Amino acid sequence: MSTATAKVPMGQKIAFGVGMLANQMFPASLGIFMVVLVQNLGFPGWMWGIVYFLPRILDAVTDPIMGFISDNTRSVWGRRRQYVFLGAIVMGVTFSVMWQLYGENSVTYNFTYFLLGSFAFYIGLTIFSVPYVAMGYEMSEDFHERTQIMAIAQWIGQWAWVIAPWFWVIMYEPNWFTTPEAATRQLAIWVGVIFAICAMVPAIFIRSKSTKNENFSPLTFNAIGDSVSQIIRGFKEAFSSRPFRKLCISTFFIFNAFNTVAGFVFFIVVWHLFNGDAGAAGYWTPIFGSVGALVTTFIVIPIVAWMSKKIGKKNAFMVSQGIALIGYASLWFLFVPGKPWMFIFSLPFHSFGIGSLFVLMMSMTADVIDLDELNYGVRREGVFGAIYWYMVKFGFAIAGGLSGLILTVVGFDGNAAVQPEGAVTGLRLFFSGLPMLGTIAAMYLMHDYDVDEARANEIRAELQARKNTDPIKVTTVYQNNDSIFIGEKETLKTDFDFTNNSASDIKNAFSNTLNTGLHGICFSPYLEGQQIGDQLSEEQIFRRMEIIAPHTQWIRSFSCTGGNELIPKAARTYGLKTMTGAWIDSNKEVNTHEINSLISLAKEGLVDIAVLGNEVLMRGELTLEELISYINQVKKEIPNVPVAYVDTYNQFLSHPELIDACDVILINCYPFWEGIHISQASSHLSQMYELTKNAANGKKVIITETGWPDKGSPLHAAEPTAENAMRYFINTLRWAKDSQVEMFYFSSFDESWKVRHEGNVGESWGLWNKNEQLKYL
Repeated sequence: MSTATAKVPMGQKIAFGVGMLANQMFPASLGIFMVVLVQNLGFPGWMWGIVYFLPRILDAVTDPIMGFISDNTRSVWGRRRQYVFLGAIVMGVTFSVMWQLYGENSVTYNFTYFLLGSFAFYIGLTIFSVPYVAMGYEMSEDFHERTQIMAIAQWIGQWAWVIAPWFWVIMYEPNWFTTPEAATRQLAIWVGVIFAICAMVPAIFIRSKSTKNENFSPLTFNAIGDSVSQIIRGFKEAFSSRPFRKLCISTFFIFNAFNTVAGFVFFIVVWHLFNGDAGAAGYWTPIFGSVGALVTTFIVIPIVAWMSKKIGKKNAFMVSQGIALIGYASLWFLFVPGKPWMFIFSLPFHSFGIGSLFVLMMSMTADVIDLDELNYGVRREGVFGAIYWYMVKFGFAIAGGLSGLILTVVGFDGNAAVQPEGAVTGLRLFFSGLPMLGTIAAMYLMHDYDVDEARANEIRAELQARKNTDPIKVTTVYQNNDSIFIGEKETLKTDFDFTNNSASDIKNAFSNTLNTGLHGICFSPYLEGQQIGDQLSEEQIFRRMEIIAPHTQWIRSFSCTGGNELIPKAARTYGLKTMTGAWIDSNKEVNTHEINSLISLAKEGLVDIAVLGNEVLMRGELTLEELISYINQVKKEIPNVPVAYVDTYNQFLSHPELIDACDVILINCYPFWEGIHISQASSHLSQMYELTKNAANGKKVIITETGWPDKGSPLHAAEPTAENAMRYFINTLRWAKDSQVEMFYFSSFDESWKVRHEGNVGESWGLWNKNEQLKYL
C-alpha cells in the first residue's frame, strides 16, 4: 500500500496543469516559429545552431541559481509563488518582443536582435519554471498521487503541442498574412499575452505556507554568489545519488535525441512528401504534430499512468520506450510521397517516447528528493528540479546545435529551389535513427533503477517517523543499561557566569575562547553532498586545514583511505600534530587497507598518535579479542608511535583489558547524548574524565571527542541551540585548560551526511558551517 496521505484537490492539480500548458506552449511555439528563421529570413545552419544553443546554455546555468534562491526564500507567500508570477510576466513580454523580426532587415541584424531577445526570454523562463516545477514536487508525498499530479499536468500541457503545429498553417496562409514573418510577429504577441496569464494561475491558486520564519540560507548577494560554488557541489551531490543520476542522463538521451530532429518534420513533409511545395503540404505538417499530441493526451498519458500503478514507474518507462522504438523505426517506411496520410499509423507508437517521459521522470524525481531528505535532512525541490531541468535544457541546447550541424552536414538549404542529392534522405535517416539510439541508451541506463514503490514507502515512513517523533529517541551508548550513573553535579569553578550576559557578550566570550586556541579538533573533511567513502580531494583537505590551523595544535582524523590519508600531510604543512585514525569495522579486507595506510603514514613521520578504530565495540562490529589483536599488530609495526583505540568512556570502564592494550586512553564524552542540561554539562564532562582517569592505571587519558550541536531536536534536558553550543565550548575549554586535560573538540565543520545516522542534530556539531563560515559571530 502507498504511504497514507491526503489527496490533492482536483482544483490544485488543474491549476498546476494550467501552468504546465504555459510551460510547454512557449517552447512549442518557439520550435514552430524557428522554421521562419531558416525558411524565410535566410538564417544559415550555423546561425540556427547558435540561436538554439547559446540562450539555452544561459538558461541551464541560471536554473540552479534560481533553484537556490527559490529554496531559501523567506516570505509570507512561501518560497515559490512570487517568482512564478514575476517570471510569467517577464516571459510573456520578452517572447512577444523577440519575434518582432522584419525581412527587410539584414540577416546579421535579425540574428543579433533575436539572440539578445532570446537571452531575455530565457531569463524569464528560468524565473518562472524552476519554482513552478518545485511546486509540483511539493504537492504530495504519496507515491501514486505524484504520478497523478504529473499525469494531469502533462495532459493539460500536451494541448500546447496540439495547438502549436497549426501555427504553420496560419504562417503560410497568404490570405491571412502577407509573409510568414508577419504572421509570426502577430502570433507571438497572442502567445505571449494568453500564456503569460496561464503561467500566473499556479501562483494565484496553489496554496503555500509562509516561510517567513524558516531557518534558510540568507539571500544576500554574497550568499547567492557563494551559492555558485554550492551549485557546483550540488551537481556532484545530485549525481552521487545513483537513482537521480539515471533519471537525469536517461532524460538527456531521450529528450536530446528527440529534439535534435523534431524541427526536421516541416522539412521532411515539404521536401520529401511534396517535393518542396510548402503550399501543397498544407495541413500535413500540423497534422503530424497535432495528432501526435492528441494521441499523447488521450491515449499515452492515461495508459502510462495506469501502467505506473499496475507495474511500477520503472517498468512503465521501459514498456513505453519500447513502444516508442517501434514508432521511430516505422516512420522510415511510412513517410511515403503521394500517401502522406500513412505516417499517421506510426504516431500512436511514436508518441509514447516523449509522452511518457515527463509523467514518469518528474514523479520519480520527487521520490529521489525524498531519498535526499532522508540522507541530508533538508528539502531541496528547487535545487533538484533545477538540476534535472538543467539536463533537459542542456539537452535542448545540444539538440539545437546538432540540428544546425546536421542541416549543414547533409547539405540542406531552406532557400534552395531544389535540395542537393541525399540531403532529404540524410534528414530522414537522422529523424528515425537518432531517437532510437537515444532511447536504447536510456533504457540500458534505467534497467536497474531501484527506487520502486516499496523503497519509496520505506523512505516516506522513515521521514514521517523522523518528523513525528524525537529523532534522537534511538538508544545511544550513553543512554543504555550499561551507562554509568553520575550523581549530582555542581557548577565548576571554571564555568563562565552567563547569568547577566547578553547574546553579544556570549559571542564575545566565544570569540575570545576560540582565539586562545584549542588543544585539538576533530577534522571534518566531507563537503556538502559527500558521503563516507567518497573520494576526497587534496584541494578540499588543504582548504579546510588552512581555515582551522590558526586555532588548534592537534588534528584528529578518522580514516587513512579515500583521500583521508592527505589529512596528516596537510596538518604537517601547517605545523600541527596529528592523531591519525584507521577506520575499522567488520569488513576485514577494508581493515587491512586502512591499517596498512596508517602504518605507512606513521613510518613517514606523519603520525603522533595512531588510532585503531572509533567506537567499534559500541557498535558491536568487532569483538574485544579482534580489536586487541589489531592494536598489537600495529604496535609491532610502529614501536615508536603511541597506539590506541577510541570509544565512549564507559567502554573502557567495562573492559580493563582494553586499557592494558592501549598506550594512551582515548575517550569520547558527550553530556548532550546523556540528556544533561547545559548548566551541568561541563561538570558532567569532568566526572566522565575523572572516572576514566581513576581506572586508567596511570596512563594518560585524552578526551578525543566532545561537543554540543546548535540545531535540532532536544534530548531530555539537553537542548541544541547556538547559545548552548557557545556556552559548552567556552566552559569545556576553560575547564580543560585549568585542569591540563588534553581535549579534542568535535568538530570543525558541519557535515550533512550525519543526519542519516544521528537525526536532525547530526549535521550541526561544527564550529564552522558546511559553507566553511565560522558560526556564532
